[in-house]
Amino acid sequence: MRVVMFGYQTWGHRTLRALLDSEHDVVLVVTHPKSEHAYEKIWSDSVADLAEEHGVPVLIRDRPDDDELLERLEEAAPDIIVANNWRTWIPPRVFGLPRHGTLNVHDSLLPKYAGFSPVIWALINGESEVGVTAHMMNDELDAGDIVRQEAVPVGPTDTATDLFHRTVDLIAPVTTGALDLIAAGQTEFTKQDRSLASFFHKRSVEDIRIDWTWPAADLERLVRAQSEPYPSAFTFHRGRRLEVLAAVVSRGRYGGTPGRVFYREGDGVVIVAGADARTGHNQGLAITRVRTEDGRELSATGYFTSMGGYLTSRP
Repeated sequence: MRVVMFGYQTWGHRTLRALLDSEHDVVLVVTHPKSEHAYEKIWSDSVADLAEEHGVPVLIRDRPDDDELLERLEEAAPDIIVANNWRTWIPPRVFGLPRHGTLNVHDSLLPKYAGFSPVIWALINGESEVGVTAHMMNDELDAGDIVRQEAVPVGPTDTATDLFHRTVDLIAPVTTGALDLIAAGQTEFTKQDRSLASFFHKRSVEDIRIDWTWPAADLERLVRAQSEPYPSAFTFHRGRRLEVLAAVVSRGRYGGTPGRVFYREGDGVVIVAGADARTGHNQGLAITRVRTEDGRELSATGYFTSMGGYLTSRP
């Protein structure tokens, strides 16, 4: 098939690589300009560079809604558009242009975790698996019929970085497998159960600010979800920002006020956590590694030289 590809960052790069390695003919690539957004500077392999290396024409767009783009698409005469990590709405006159429509590749197990940063949100929420879905695009974001979907398990110590590498490796087989079905003439695919759908927004500074009223298990997953190279989860100690690089749920149960720097346990320092921590039924978050405002990385026992005081959400 003749394929036009819409995509950005490493997700789009892996998709384009899979298409270039396939039996299909990539006739045009549309990608976004470089961004200074914190999360868009991560996993930023260039789709444009890969396309140009293979002699594929490239268009740079923030939004795919201008007449020139539509004209170029009509000239390219694709049988299908394949999209992955395209960051803005694709209008019907674009996604409906090819005879086979548009196949969107999304890094979640749809219908759950439509939208942005699905792997991070899924890890924070304690999901047991994550994955990649190829679905036909329609008027509603990430809501079309599922052509192919693959999952990988989430382990108890997995970070978002671990899960990124595991899910990005699914892009090629999911994309080419879906295209094989479409090229073979299949047109009926799996409807999404919209009663299970959830939609998540882009990550921002507010989403990595530690709230000590969260249960320790939730905070431990937040720390793992904000693994390098993502911005680290942070709190404040004595008015200064403190990044939490590693932590585990405490073995013991600790009562008191959320945020209290309380007790050394093993290699960690336990912080009281949970809105109902005063009951004494809660486990705490045992921080094991931190980064200070001036960039020093320290063990928690090396940083907290005495117990007492509080970690807070704001200075």
